[in-house]
Amino acid sequence: MARIAFILLMHKDPQGVIDQARRLTATGDYVSIHFDKRAPRAMFQQIRDALDDHPRVTFAARRRRCGWGEWSLVAATLEALRAAETAFPQATHFYMLSGDCMPIKSAEFAYNYLDAEDCDYIESFDFFNSDWIKTGLRKERLIYRHWFNERSHKALFYASLQLQQRLGLTRRVPDDLQVMIGSQWWCLRRQTVEAILDLIRARPEIVRFFSTTWIPDETFFQTLVAHVVPRQQIRTRTLTFLIFSDYGMPINFHNDHYDLLLRQDYLFARKISPEAQELRARLGALWQATGQDFTISAEGRRLFSFLTGRGRIGRRFAPRFWETDGSLGAERVVQIVVAKKWHVAKRLTAAIRAATDIPAVDYVFNEQDAHLPDMGGVASTVDKRERHRRALVKLMFEQFGSDRLVFCVDPSAVSLIADFDADRAQTRVLFVDSRFDDDYVRGHMGRVGLVSPDAPSDIVHRLLPIVRNDLQHEADRLREAGFRHLATISESAGPDRNAAALAAFLGVAEPQARALAETPHLFAD
Repeated sequence: MARIAFILLMHKDPQGVIDQARRLTATGDYVSIHFDKRAPRAMFQQIRDALDDHPRVTFAARRRRCGWGEWSLVAATLEALRAAETAFPQATHFYMLSGDCMPIKSAEFAYNYLDAEDCDYIESFDFFNSDWIKTGLRKERLIYRHWFNERSHKALFYASLQLQQRLGLTRRVPDDLQVMIGSQWWCLRRQTVEAILDLIRARPEIVRFFSTTWIPDETFFQTLVAHVVPRQQIRTRTLTFLIFSDYGMPINFHNDHYDLLLRQDYLFARKISPEAQELRARLGALWQATGQDFTISAEGRRLFSFLTGRGRIGRRFAPRFWETDGSLGAERVVQIVVAKKWHVAKRLTAAIRAATDIPAVDYVFNEQDAHLPDMGGVASTVDKRERHRRALVKLMFEQFGSDRLVFCVDPSAVSLIADFDADRAQTRVLFVDSRFDDDYVRGHMGRVGLVSPDAPSDIVHRLLPIVRNDLQHEADRLREAGFRHLATISESAGPDRNAAALAAFLGVAEPQARALAETPHLFAD
């Protein structure tokens, strides 16, 4: 059975360190502690006094002064790792943790999880060819030497970098190493740790190289694991659940996140807020629980994106404001059917095609098959249509040989509708106002990937009003956008009002409009 040696990197809260160590060792596991040398000596002494005689706790032989982005973080990890490898020969796995991490599964679950596959869990992506680095320095992290901390000595950091660039003082990556990158939070098997420690003892140039790279905690272990372990034995993921904001800052979890955390497909989570004492207590007790089942729905990041990604302009599902492609012409009429229930809009466009001579297509900017004529490469992909929407619509006018055109748009695309409304062509908008019962909203959440099919019913129930409000917000934005020609049809309006709206929208006679309004099962789900 798996036995874990936790590599604990800490820099504050000595009582929290003591509690963490006692909690993790209570189930038979081990802890190796590195406490930042920048912290007051008295804090470290408090930890030593409490845990020095604990048979399942050891300490790094040397304390390092740690700084973000520096080699010191890797050096501290290696100190704790060497201590654990020597002190705990029974440990089968070594797991990196910080003081902000807490278990979100039981130890029993973790052992079964680790026993199920003989592999290492570490993010390990190609440094140069992956998109793991989103902003900032990329190859400069490796090919130049970094002696100063970018946060504490910014001027020196960039002066040194610019001097090396001017003088062309680049360097090569050590021979036979493919540099990889990923999260610093990993779980490695004993044989992997032993192989890494043997490798750096035999090849000190590896440590020399990484010791002057920038942010080596994201490259050192990620590179060496890929060097000593067959690729098929690496699971390129972390077992620690964490979410970053759009600004690259880690998100804190609070007391009301307990249920959400337990449903994630991870063993630990960070960062748990220091103020979330109730959450910390519940998660601490969870580690020692037995016989507990966990329902995994893994919707955490999708929920975070949904709940935080709705700004004044870019609310949930709103598309980008694509580039424009010139005027469509003052003599033309663009007729846009706006409907959240795509099947209702498609029934209407099918009826328009059958009953009138007005060209009508479906969701041309969302679906590949939208009843388009053959227009060559410009319509070959949805992405290409989005990039050149005016060119596409202009070409459709020409292909159909008409000065009128109906197409469908999702209510989230208010920016797209506004772009056409600002054109010299006349733009008419028909809003299909729909009712959203619970079954539809549940299906919608699944279609957009907000919840998985096996998401617990309590999560779905709590999300229902949030998502319904979001759908209502889309409708409100459409009504409030000030479009010059806006008509509305709905199931509750009745055939007379719907016929009048369709007549104004399409510019057809009342009998044709009534026939369209009475399309069988038009609003049915």
